[in-house]
Amino acid sequence: MTDGSHARKHAERNLQDLDRVAEHNGAALGEAAGKLIDCLDDDGLVFTAGAGHSLAGVLESFYRAGGLAAVRPLYHPDLLPLHGAATSTATERKQGLAREVLQEAGLRGGTDVLVVFSNSGTNPYPVELAATARREGSEVIAVTSTAASAGAPRRTAEGTLAEQATCLLDTLVPAGDVTHPEQRPATAPGSSLANVFLWNLLMVETYERANELGVSLPWWRSSNVPGGDEANSGRLEQYGKRIPRLR
Repeated sequence: MTDGSHARKHAERNLQDLDRVAEHNGAALGEAAGKLIDCLDDDGLVFTAGAGHSLAGVLESFYRAGGLAAVRPLYHPDLLPLHGAATSTATERKQGLAREVLQEAGLRGGTDVLVVFSNSGTNPYPVELAATARREGSEVIAVTSTAASAGAPRRTAEGTLAEQATCLLDTLVPAGDVTHPEQRPATAPGSSLANVFLWNLLMVETYERANELGVSLPWWRSSNVPGGDEANSGRLEQYGKRIPRLR
């Protein structure tokens, strides 16, 4: 077939899957939005983290038109496949790296919130990020798949990301990530799409709840619309010293 019918059918299935994700996470999105609002109203930062392709969720959260300005991305170059594919897998499984990254970033327990994107949620880096931040007293929002966690090997005694989080947003992505064909999946990974979708649902919920509470939040505007650069300049000045990657 060359008429794109397979792609259209998969697109229809994706829409159904995303609708399930939205419905399944309704209460959790409200809970997570409340945690972000409390954090930002207390002049805290939202730290976002991931490894491998879960870094797509981190990128979506940072310096994004329509996104929150008070987001500090956690990043180590060895976690990005573009800097070495096999290295990124090995680095995500490295014990102790998460504590080093959080210490360098200066997460303030009890004030800052940590959001961790990880499909399987079983490798040491995302699990130890959550466990360390939680021990410091921070709220931890996990964007992960409990189905993928159930089907993945445990690689740390601290369990899974979902178990360490104080709030869980479940992507409902199947074990192994791929979704097509349905019976014997070999392609079309679902985690990146679900991560970005849930993050944007969280932004909508946060925006609306903050307005209801009368809380003003720092949002980025596009630099490619009139007045965008001027609107963003104050945010860059406000957060540039606390978020080095804004410089």
